[in-house]
Amino acid sequence: MPKAYRKSVVVVGGGAAGAAIARILSAKIKPNTAHLTLVTARPFALHLPAAIRMTTTAEGNLEDDVLIPYDNLLVNNNGTIKVGLVASIERSKEGKSAGGSVVLSTNERIHYDILVLAPGSEWSGPLAFPDDRAAVLQHIKSWRRNFKNARGIVLVGGGAVGCEYAGEIRDAFPRKKVTIVHPDSQLLNSAYPDKYRKRVEKDITSRSINVVFNDYVDDFTSVPTTTRSGRPLDGDLIVPTFGSHPATGFVKSLGSKVLNSRGQIRIRPTFQLESYSNVYAIGDVTNWEEQKQAAKAPKHAQIAAANILAQLSGKEPKTTYSGQPELIIITNGKKQGISFVGMLWGITLGNWFSSSMKGKELMVSMTRKGYGLSK
Repeated sequence: MPKAYRKSVVVVGGGAAGAAIARILSAKIKPNTAHLTLVTARPFALHLPAAIRMTTTAEGNLEDDVLIPYDNLLVNNNGTIKVGLVASIERSKEGKSAGGSVVLSTNERIHYDILVLAPGSEWSGPLAFPDDRAAVLQHIKSWRRNFKNARGIVLVGGGAVGCEYAGEIRDAFPRKKVTIVHPDSQLLNSAYPDKYRKRVEKDITSRSINVVFNDYVDDFTSVPTTTRSGRPLDGDLIVPTFGSHPATGFVKSLGSKVLNSRGQIRIRPTFQLESYSNVYAIGDVTNWEEQKQAAKAPKHAQIAAANILAQLSGKEPKTTYSGQPELIIITNGKKQGISFVGMLWGITLGNWFSSSMKGKELMVSMTRKGYGLSK
């Protein structure tokens, strides 16, 4: 009697979204009917919300906990973790619903019947981590040294990353000159109400952090430098702290209609791609109109996993996503910060909440538990 065919479910990306869905699927997929593979460029996860403090100061040796092993991620070891860089995706010649192969940079191919794309985002400056562990540790040391040796620091971008770097720098180096240059008239972006953005500005500037609005920095190498409008900036270290962009270069191999003009993957409310019923995308890379945050990943993973499990059992994926309330915690070092909860009339919370929920411990313990670790 021929052996029953086991379907192959492949998840690309081991960050917040990819790890969350891999853990859910490993707990629910029956090993005799399907095999799960998580493909990740790094042999460990990196908890990005803690990376700002980790790259600013050696205090607490955060790298010991922020670089998270995958050892316990898959429930009962149900699946395989493959370390490799995805170069492209090959479609089956039998049609869009017939699966295909994930092609690694080594030219190794991993067959999939169902594919989940969760490659996350690409960052600049101190958050542009390499993939090798030794290189990551060197990258951390290098940026700590840069911050320590700088006479003055210019942060280019006043979103969440720029604001939080300003707070961490002020904690670690109380006397350094710190300037944020932001292209808008207020910090953060228009997804948040003006009243909240003003509170963040007040909190940041209360620590003698200068903010330059409605301007840009084009030259990141020459110091001292000036803004685009010609304003001189007092700093000998220029740090890119602007937003990220989707790490979807390899996804172009699925066809020209898969990505929008921002490099985001076009999805349906089921998290299936608009053009492929057996390919899903979750996390930062989707074109769903919401702020891209790790906090959104668990809900994405739950819905996509429910649809994948339905598909594996021969049913139609019917669970849909309708978005989540916007919630953000902007820390200003360990003890200060301003938070916003987009429920009811929009709730703004101050230092105690922001410090307790994020500033003190940066959600490291909670995140490690999500990877199956006790602490």
